Amino acid sequence: MHATRLITILLLNALGIVLFLSWYLPPDHGFWFALDKTIFFGFNDQMVDHPAFALLVAITNFRGFDAVSLLAMGALYYSFWRGETPVGRRRLLLIGISMLLTAVLLNQLGHLLPVKHSSPTLYFENVHRVSELTGIPAKDASKDSFPGDHGMMLIIFACFMWRYFTPRAFVLALSIVIVFSLPRVMAGAHWFTDIMVGSMSVVLVGLSWWLLTPANDTLISWLDRSLPGKYKATS
Repeated sequence: MHATRLITILLLNALGIVLFLSWYLPPDHGFWFALDKTIFFGFNDQMVDHPAFALLVAITNFRGFDAVSLLAMGALYYSFWRGETPVGRRRLLLIGISMLLTAVLLNQLGHLLPVKHSSPTLYFENVHRVSELTGIPAKDASKDSFPGDHGMMLIIFACFMWRYFTPRAFVLALSIVIVFSLPRVMAGAHWFTDIMVGSMSVVLVGLSWWLLTPANDTLISWLDRSLPGKYKATS
């Protein structure tokens, strides 16, 4: 590994650790709590004042809406798939498999952090639940919201777009992260810091060692040799 690559990994690890500790160590999470509270009540009050906004929040937090985020990621992935050769398509499939395995692993590791707290809709009293305001069974609460699972998966997807595809694909993936992680925050199912601190700190530490080293490429090569198919690697 080149020294500059190692330095980059260590800096990303330091950033992730500092980000987490800036939230974890201060009493009541320091300035992060004030920011979380402001964001939560800003959206929570708007849902009462603007029923159309409440309906939007409810629809985008309905369980079935998660399929839309999968379609958005799939469409971006397919834009590369359709222009590839059969060998290239096999590689894209293997990258996708490695991405899913990485997401599952990092999600499990993220829940080993010494943190467990409820979403703002369960933490604060006398708040508005979008499911009650609209009658739509939307996800607007969680007994263990840190780190944000949904947000972490989206961020991991964006990082894989950066590593294996194009800068434009990365920018589009970042827009997918924002569009599809924001509804959880608007509904109060997650604190802003569940994603900004929880998900980001896990990704900065874990994914830097995985994508900036040969680790994931080694996994892809192993999958290529091991999984059946007409175009599998022979050595």
